[in-house]
Amino acid sequence: MKNIPEYKQPKVVYNLLKIYNPDILVITGHDGMIKKNIGYNDLYNYRNSRHFVKTVEEARRYDLETGKNLVIFAGACQSYFEALMMAGANFASSPARILIDFLDPLIIAETVALTDIYKFVSIDDIVNELRDGKKGVDGIGAKGKMVRKITL
Repeated sequence: MKNIPEYKQPKVVYNLLKIYNPDILVITGHDGMIKKNIGYNDLYNYRNSRHFVKTVEEARRYDLETGKNLVIFAGACQSYFEALMMAGANFASSPARILIDFLDPLIIAETVALTDIYKFVSIDDIVNELRDGKKGVDGIGAKGKMVRKITL
């Protein structure tokens, strides 16, 4: 785990991915709408969503070059969900522009990590484990990452 300020994340994520070669990436921090209840579709009406979007794009650039099939969770409280998904996140916060539970990204990452590679994890599989359900987190899903070795 690395604690990197949101504005620095796009600059460092590519090299960190090369060093650590993870299967799952959680991009989070703090976010929020600057002008409440207006400008939902303006990326610059969010404190850090633009940094998260650029970070996801950099992670997808790495993923394209390596063929890793990286699973990405992106966003924080009140993040611009649609922009994060369009950038390439598998799961993102916050479709309803609400405060999310700090455990929600971890629940998603853990579920993907502990699901067999031949199974697909959708948000519907874990929605009941999330504090605010699909209002707080949603996404397109991802293949599990657990590889079980069979010994004969």
